[in-house]
Amino acid sequence: MPNFEKVVVETDLLILGGGMAACGAAVEAAHWAKENGLKVTMVDKAAVDRSGAVAMGLSAINQYVGLKDGANTVKDYVEYVRNDLMGVTREDLVANIARHVDSTVHLFEKWGLPIWKDAEGKYVHEGRWQLMINGESYKVIVAEAAKNALRESGTGEVYERVFIVGPLMDGDRCAGAIGFSVRENKIYIFRAKATLVAMGGAVHVFKPRSSGEGMGRAWYPPWNSGSSAYFTMKAGAEMTCQEVRFIPVRFKDAYGPVGAWFLLFKSRATNAMGGDYMVERKPELENWGPYGRVKPVPANLRNYLGMLDVMEGKGPISMRTEEALQKIAEKYKDDPAAYKKKSRELESEAWEDFLDMTISQAILWAATDVQPEQKSSEIAAAEPYFIGSHSGASGAWVSGPEDLQNGETKGEYFWGYPNMSTVKGLFCAGDASGASSHKFSSGSCTEGRIAAKAAVKFIVDNGKTIPQVDSAVIEAQAAEALQPLETYEANKDKTTDPEINPSYIKPKLFMFRLQKIMDEYAGGVTAQFTTNKAQLERGLELLTFLKEDSKKLAASNLHELMRCWENVHRMWQAEAHVRTVLFREETRWPGYYFRADKPKMDEEKWHVFANCRFDPATGDWQMRTRPIHQIFH
Repeated sequence: MPNFEKVVVETDLLILGGGMAACGAAVEAAHWAKENGLKVTMVDKAAVDRSGAVAMGLSAINQYVGLKDGANTVKDYVEYVRNDLMGVTREDLVANIARHVDSTVHLFEKWGLPIWKDAEGKYVHEGRWQLMINGESYKVIVAEAAKNALRESGTGEVYERVFIVGPLMDGDRCAGAIGFSVRENKIYIFRAKATLVAMGGAVHVFKPRSSGEGMGRAWYPPWNSGSSAYFTMKAGAEMTCQEVRFIPVRFKDAYGPVGAWFLLFKSRATNAMGGDYMVERKPELENWGPYGRVKPVPANLRNYLGMLDVMEGKGPISMRTEEALQKIAEKYKDDPAAYKKKSRELESEAWEDFLDMTISQAILWAATDVQPEQKSSEIAAAEPYFIGSHSGASGAWVSGPEDLQNGETKGEYFWGYPNMSTVKGLFCAGDASGASSHKFSSGSCTEGRIAAKAAVKFIVDNGKTIPQVDSAVIEAQAAEALQPLETYEANKDKTTDPEINPSYIKPKLFMFRLQKIMDEYAGGVTAQFTTNKAQLERGLELLTFLKEDSKKLAASNLHELMRCWENVHRMWQAEAHVRTVLFREETRWPGYYFRADKPKMDEEKWHVFANCRFDPATGDWQMRTRPIHQIFH
């Protein structure tokens, strides 16, 4: 095995990640760091320009409250999020993002993002909270602003192509991170006074619907591997909503977005018999308490109604694109020239919705002779994902802002600095922070700004000494990080096929094994998103065997070394999920998962947060509930 150069980087604030939350953190941190003479270091495993969930672009900004226009209030947004998550949300965290998100969107426009405007110069809304954008370069624009802020302030530096393996700890305080370059033989030791985690959610924990050459295709970016969850869990942070995985309904096979079709084009989705499941199965909503009667219908319940059709053999479900476009164009039918012009505009917008963010869907349409103005397209529920930013809520349990607390919440929801986890000096934003869903890209960037400002205050308040980590501990963690390379070198000659070996397991085969366990026992696509106590317990047993075998992961190069650790991170996210679904003895989110042995919602017992914590000292998992307090009435 080649020798690795050890690179030690000392900084004040360490930002881990390169997506929207990390970029927002970099912009904000650069300002406050300059005022306080601090250094900021941003580390991403990819290139920041195309890193994170917005890498391919977006066709809409999904969170814009519009406070200045007076159309909505912070309370309105909190109620929307509360209802969509079936009552399980941290209202202080949601409100803190909602009251600041508009300013972030205005920054996007200032930086050069084209936001659609009507003839009067007002933003064009896709829905109540969404703005239409020409977003194919959305991430590039925000990344450029982040890098410019760090460079121009003279406070910052950016490390790209460095994979973060895990945390460095000084007792109960986070002291930085350890990682390695995926391009050079270098191992990095980042020592920091505060660390901000924004490394995204998790994809490919469950077996995807796509297979063969399309295996890497997913709705959420396939490179998001649960690094945020792994880092915070290994540091000993309390986690929340690990049972809440998100299952989006998207155009089948290429995962194209459906939002514009439902919200902007007002399209319907129908089954193979032409039935509208949202109409025909409306009585089913009454079985889910007050959340079945709110508008809009929660995303998981919309999913569930469509899944009932599929399970009864009424599939496929189709988006009636041809019907929607024709209905809009018909408004101009008395003027043939205007009708023709509008039809072309609508056709262009239909394709642009994909070209802005999911080019593969446009390619699939072209390859299968689909013209949306003439033919409907299949939609389907995707495999589960773990995200804290969209309609999921998994992440770390973090402190809220002090000014939004009341007598009930201050002891539970606030402990000094906004967005700090239960580990001292460890801050979280975007998919890394839990119980504050529906922040999307703009809200994640906003939360990064909030967390960065709080982290700088933490550094200023807690002196300027860098936490200490025993050198022997660092050496041990460095050796562990590189072990897959050594395992491969020591055993590669034992077989003629390097992919199959009795002494090691390659990362792709390890991932297949993880996905099979989760798919079959934790309610994946094959199991129709259904599980029960016995299946979960068996899944946990198999995950224990998998964790033992993770010590035998092998990598033939730096890229495979990254893949090894990505799958270890996914495995930890998987275990936290299984343990928490097992702990929460009810079905609260049908359409995301269904516990067949606990098929009903138990509002009296389980209107609580289900939290977990891995104890690094003992290796034990602790499960507990936290109360849900309503701040906005």
